[in-house]
Amino acid sequence: MEKKLLLGDEAIALGAIHAGLSGVYAYPGTPSTEITEFIQNNPYAKEQKIRSRWCTNEKTAMEAALGMSYAGKRALVCMKHVGMNVCADAFVNSAITGVEGGLVVLAADDPSMHSSQNEQDSRFYGKFALIPIFEPSNQQEAYDMMKIAFDFSEAIKEPVLLRVVTRLAHSRAAVAVDQPKAQNQMKPSTDQWVLLPGIAKKKYSVLLEKQEQMLMAANKSQFNISEYGDSANKAEKVGIVACGIGYNYVKEAMAQLPKEKQAMFNIEKVSQYPLPEQRIQMLAKESGKLLVVEDGQPVVEQDVKALLGTGYIVTGRLTGALPRTGELTPDSVAAALGVEAPQLMAPAKNLAGRPPQLCQGCGHRDVYGALREIIDEMPDARVFGDIGCYTLGALPPFKALSSCVDMGASITMAKGAADAGLRPAIAVIGDSTFTHSGMTGLLDAINDNSPITVIISDNLTTGMTGGQDSAGTNKFEAICLGLGMDPEHLHVVTPLPKNIPAIAQLIRDEIAYEGVSVIIPRRECIQTASRHAREKAKEKKTL
Repeated sequence: MEKKLLLGDEAIALGAIHAGLSGVYAYPGTPSTEITEFIQNNPYAKEQKIRSRWCTNEKTAMEAALGMSYAGKRALVCMKHVGMNVCADAFVNSAITGVEGGLVVLAADDPSMHSSQNEQDSRFYGKFALIPIFEPSNQQEAYDMMKIAFDFSEAIKEPVLLRVVTRLAHSRAAVAVDQPKAQNQMKPSTDQWVLLPGIAKKKYSVLLEKQEQMLMAANKSQFNISEYGDSANKAEKVGIVACGIGYNYVKEAMAQLPKEKQAMFNIEKVSQYPLPEQRIQMLAKESGKLLVVEDGQPVVEQDVKALLGTGYIVTGRLTGALPRTGELTPDSVAAALGVEAPQLMAPAKNLAGRPPQLCQGCGHRDVYGALREIIDEMPDARVFGDIGCYTLGALPPFKALSSCVDMGASITMAKGAADAGLRPAIAVIGDSTFTHSGMTGLLDAINDNSPITVIISDNLTTGMTGGQDSAGTNKFEAICLGLGMDPEHLHVVTPLPKNIPAIAQLIRDEIAYEGVSVIIPRRECIQTASRHAREKAKEKKTL
């Protein structure tokens, strides 16, 4: 078998390709973005014509993948954890429709919120939907699991959730790879996927009947491993339930202990769910107490407590044995195991803060320059922000945003605030976020003729996640007009330092209008513009 040095995301992508993938559907979101990019740039995937364009949002991605599965082919859906909220309707219902071709939903969670607004754990979604969950502990497992997950999905005719975390997604390791499997032939489902209540009730009963099969598979899974210490004193032994990447931290910490102390630990590695109850019960029987090590929220810790009852000691994030928030670290796990980690260097002192900032030359800076003038003149003004690199406008030197909650919330929050009587109410949303989930909010505002000013800051790309294509590029005026915007209050401007006074005046004029206004500042992202210039220069040199 050939070995390749791969990111966790790349191992997942290559595993999917080699498992006979026919299509990947995704919306870019760190730490999942590199999966789709790898498939888009992989020569074999191009040769096999694997579908790999970006989708408008995670819901459309999930639905398209479900359609490919209906036709009998294997599909992968990729998103970050908050994308699961967007696709939840289709995701949960897909467990009731079932699948034909294998369907794997990849959720990349972000403990510690490195680039996210919360720490939610996607395993809750898998439990909620009553489908199997896979959670690799390393890059090799991430690759190997893709074939197993697709096979299992087709065997039980259900979607499968594969959950990774930032640290695994964005770290590299050598991965042994196998030969690719051919894609499925198209074979449309002969089952009825119509979720009318009468049909859905029957299908839900079928889903419930499959739970025992899923549990048996988890108890026998090659990815769930039992390791028992040599000590005969069960009462003094600590059983460790190590989930996903937490298993690596446990093994790293234990390697620092003398062998006689290592013998005092039993380990149950959990990488396939539902929780393998037989294995956990055996672990508890052979140990005096349990420690649950999981990166994310205490999903397994709660289940283990419920399984073993109040008379058995179970520790973890809920008890303070591990930190309640943030990602696991080798040091925090070592401390929970009683291992004293040596301090390699003293903590740095008196370092100046270095908060992230918008790039120099970015068009968003000029938008905020104009907005800052308005805010200084009108202390009651509130600017409702959205998800994107332009969210950095909340930080110095602009301090221009009053809110940023979720994708697309800026327009609807501004509308609600205006409904409450707040004036002026301004929304700032990016081009990709607007097509992701801002269009419906604008339609609500237009239908109600809400007195709000909407700024669609268009940098011609999905800038925050690396410059992927934006679904609405060169279509925003048409979209706004199609939604019913008054063309007299739809404006396109060029955000440059010299134009800040004129843009500020335009905003003042539209604030005075008692209805919906849309201003589209348009200038290409400075990063993608530089990349495009380099590509053109390279092409010219080649010619």
